[in-house]
Amino acid sequence: MPLRALLFRRPPEPQAIEIAFDRMVFSVRLRRHPQARRYTLRIQAATREVVLTMPPRGSLKEARAFAQKHGGWIAARLRRLPAALPFAPGALVPVRGVDHRIEHRRDARGTVWSEVGADGTRLLCVAGAAPHVGRRIADHLKREAKRDLDAASRRYAAQLHVTVRRVAIRDPSSRWGSCSTTGVLSFSWRLILAPPYVLDYLAAHEVAHLVEMNHSPRFWRTVLGVCPDTRRAKVWLDAHGAELHRYGAGA
Repeated sequence: MPLRALLFRRPPEPQAIEIAFDRMVFSVRLRRHPQARRYTLRIQAATREVVLTMPPRGSLKEARAFAQKHGGWIAARLRRLPAALPFAPGALVPVRGVDHRIEHRRDARGTVWSEVGADGTRLLCVAGAAPHVGRRIADHLKREAKRDLDAASRRYAAQLHVTVRRVAIRDPSSRWGSCSTTGVLSFSWRLILAPPYVLDYLAAHEVAHLVEMNHSPRFWRTVLGVCPDTRRAKVWLDAHGAELHRYGAGA
């Protein structure tokens, strides 16, 4: 590259900026989007990350001013997010919508299993060394999610006369499920934490996309036809969905 071009080359845009509000400092990730028409802010509940989307011709100066102007909004939204709860002995974790207390059984045989304590408390027991408790609980919940979602998806597929090729379990931060045109369904493992009718609804929702790959009125009629609890599940997700991301930091 010629020397003149090197001297006048535009410096790389930072990936994040910091703003201060009420003696607190927040990191804001910058995301330039070709279709954005204005500056927008959002907070990812799963990671507590603040993201500022910029239009193609937006400037760093304007982005910083926009974020600073909304410092109070950022602080308020972050305060409203539930605190992260790692999978550790004594923690209460919902499984299929019912709270279970994690109990470490170091010298027991096996990996993870459920019990009911003498006082009626539901327990999620985990064997092995203490450093492995969190990973073992997370692995167990992911296996349970895969089992329930696979069964529910294939049940709805039979009702709708479509074929599910594969069910995958992931940990997305912004959606509960997705469906490919090839019949591969992906879901958040965190649905195992929700009541069963919520998991069933998400399975019905994604399987219905194999009939209608859109969210048209016909699609919603298809979902309601196989899942009467659709509205109830959507209300639950709106009220409690973000809280599911607090469990199992790093899982």
